[in-house]
Amino acid sequence: MDYYCFEISISAPIREIALAFLAELPFDSFEETDTGLNAYLPASESLEDVESRLSEIGGQLAFRFRRRLIPAKNWNAVWESNFQPIQIAGFCVVRASFHPPVPEVAHEVIIDPQMAFGTGHHATTYLMMEQMSKEAFSGATVLDFGCGTGILAILAEKLGAAIIDAVDIEAPAYENTIANAALNGVSHIRAYHGSLKEAPETRYQFILANINRNVILNSLQTLYDRLAPGGVLLASGILFADERLVIERAVDTGLSLSQKARKEEWCCLRFSR
Repeated sequence: MDYYCFEISISAPIREIALAFLAELPFDSFEETDTGLNAYLPASESLEDVESRLSEIGGQLAFRFRRRLIPAKNWNAVWESNFQPIQIAGFCVVRASFHPPVPEVAHEVIIDPQMAFGTGHHATTYLMMEQMSKEAFSGATVLDFGCGTGILAILAEKLGAAIIDAVDIEAPAYENTIANAALNGVSHIRAYHGSLKEAPETRYQFILANINRNVILNSLQTLYDRLAPGGVLLASGILFADERLVIERAVDTGLSLSQKARKEEWCCLRFSR
């Protein structure tokens, strides 16, 4: 899949406000830069609509942007040019296959992105992995909803999960999850291409949902139904500005908030059923 990268020049004090507006648009992911933000849009989305809305927001918040096309064949190069190993204390390190091993951590996850989101560098992935370090995954059933590179599913197996179902609507993410699972030598991950309907009708002890606010809000009832009694939902991809809205909707669905964490403009929410 081709992507458009919107390079947005914006001052730090209003970056969080801008992200709250940008989260309403169909961007796949965001990346902070020295001059502002990069926002990545699948080329299949309506370019005219997005640029029109961006121009409106830019007029309100006084930022400028420019657009460039990233052909699918170059997407890996975009990731690899900036991808350095990232370490979460002594718990875990995330590295690419071309980096040397890091022996002084409990868990090592090897990720070759191949157009799929999730390398540990984005604050939301970092928050999810940090929260996973506090959970008891041994023997658990896990759903990775919107699995991207498969990074969270792989970590769940390394933490002892017995069954991990990983689902994503993007074919490259599905394929990348399979490839990265093999790269890490894990064998309990079952990958599915499509919506949650493609995954088995199972109630899970853990659901990992690192996607975005809109998908999480639209999926809360289904995620609740798929969560076993006493089960845990870890949700991220949520801007701090949207935290209250997501919590209120989740509580209305029947979930209980038990913990929350924040990194930069992003938050991770832990709910239980």
